[in-house]
Amino acid sequence: SRRVIVEQFITGFDHRVLVINYKFEAAAVRKPASVVGDGKSSIQLLIDEVNKDPRRGFGHEKVLTAITVNDQTINFLKDQGLTTESVPKKDEEVLLKPTANLSTGGTAEDITDQVHPSIITMCERVARIIGLDICGIDIMAPSLFRPLKETRGAILEVNAAPGFRMHLEPTHGLPRNVAEPVIDMLFPNKSYERIPIIAISGTNGKTTTSRLISHIVKSAGYQVGYTTTDGVYIQDELMMQGDCTGPVSAEFVLKDPTVNFAVLECARGGILRAGLGFHKCNTAVVTNVGGDHLGIGGIDSIEKLALVKAVVTKVVLPEGYAVLNADDDLVYGMRKTSTGQTALFSMDEHSNRIQDHAKKNGLACVYENGFITLLKGNWKVRVAEAKDIPITFGGRAEFNIQNAMGATLAAYTNGIKASEIKAALKSFEPGAESTPGRMNLFEFKDFTVMCDYAHNAHGMRAIKGFLEKTVANKKIGIIAGVGDRRDADTIELGEVAGEMFDEIIIRQDKNLRGKSADEIMNLLQKGIRNTNQEVKIHVIEKEYEAVEFAIKKLAQKGDFICISSDVIPDALEQIIKYKKEDMAVIS
Repeated sequence: SRRVIVEQFITGFDHRVLVINYKFEAAAVRKPASVVGDGKSSIQLLIDEVNKDPRRGFGHEKVLTAITVNDQTINFLKDQGLTTESVPKKDEEVLLKPTANLSTGGTAEDITDQVHPSIITMCERVARIIGLDICGIDIMAPSLFRPLKETRGAILEVNAAPGFRMHLEPTHGLPRNVAEPVIDMLFPNKSYERIPIIAISGTNGKTTTSRLISHIVKSAGYQVGYTTTDGVYIQDELMMQGDCTGPVSAEFVLKDPTVNFAVLECARGGILRAGLGFHKCNTAVVTNVGGDHLGIGGIDSIEKLALVKAVVTKVVLPEGYAVLNADDDLVYGMRKTSTGQTALFSMDEHSNRIQDHAKKNGLACVYENGFITLLKGNWKVRVAEAKDIPITFGGRAEFNIQNAMGATLAAYTNGIKASEIKAALKSFEPGAESTPGRMNLFEFKDFTVMCDYAHNAHGMRAIKGFLEKTVANKKIGIIAGVGDRRDADTIELGEVAGEMFDEIIIRQDKNLRGKSADEIMNLLQKGIRNTNQEVKIHVIEKEYEAVEFAIKKLAQKGDFICISSDVIPDALEQIIKYKKEDMAVIS
């Protein structure tokens, strides 16, 4: 050949140096599987005796691996002029494998404290050059106690996934806790090893609060995953559609490798069926407890329902917070069983509960002189004026002021500054995209349409408060009852509707859930008549036709239509379609 490659033949022992986070941590000299003769026993009998060591097992199950006799062993012995039946002399060492891997039965001796400084520097440089924050460097040399240039040693290879066995539990020498520097690298400065979790529960307002918290957290620079009644979102990208307020959806978010902050809506049904989907949370927010879903799953009283909602407060970390609505007696009572600290919010800055909490240097949020204000003991920090927060609709939607206060405390207790919360509150625009089915307002040429998911008396009362501050020629409501609610709950829903509207359309959900359409409609009409004998009632069972009748035929100039929807995406699509038609007529 016109070209010849001449390589240096490296002799010596097989050494492993472990570098973690570019710092030398441990070193071991590895020795191939071997036996030492006693002058009487064959190599096979000596192997059998060595394998009786309780530290040896199959594969990586124990500190050492059992020595196996295979073709490699037989050929290696043959090269030495031996077989497994040969009898070595007393104290004669016989090597059984050509390599010193622990996985083939080799042993390791710790030499961390004896490695020469020049070799330590060299190994740390190698890790930096290659860019491996955890690497195992294999060095062949007579020893690592002197510089390699003196021993004619050499680096054979660098491993990206080095084994830790030889360092954690060497055959001989001092064990080294090489796991600790790995953990310190992954979680520097004692940082928390779990991503922050904010859990939201309550009867109404959960989804709006969840979305608002997610917006604040995202604005603060986190990669947010959140669950709601309409889907699972990763950084506002819809990943799973439908009611996603159970533990499966929570686990979906927590398993996503891009998420570093989770906001999880936790509904009654999921909690009762399968729990939460997480063990601990940093913050739990409970918006309110109202009479809904009573009589289902053994929950036949509002007090029992409150116990279900309180589950999220019982998994708060000791240094975390339960954010509670002080205006709701049942929610306020949850502070007694919460495992974390307590933060309260209230629409009444003079509330005795808030005042007592402040005297104890507690954290709170109140609605004060039109401002959402944080209380830190006796100090006040004004966050934002309610009329400047879009979801409050100029301060008319008091229930969204409450939701904003809960969201403010949740963000603040997780280290987000008041100035960042203010900016996020003011930039969160309500609408069909950001809060589908939560007070979605559409201004038509002559009238206004609002679509909301309100489906119980508690939620309808919140809408009622908003409508009382809304000027309209006539207020038209589209309502429906749910078959798996108590008769008293459906009647109460009708009673609230009778107080709210001048004209009512009764429709039906696609799933009647245990009652006939006639039963539900009769209960609603009974409730409506309990509070309003004069209101005109229409019965149009299909939601699409009910919405079409209200917008296309019933509404007049200056009217306000409030649609309580069953299938939010379908209703919004229909309303947007009519809105576009209305705009086309105007142009």
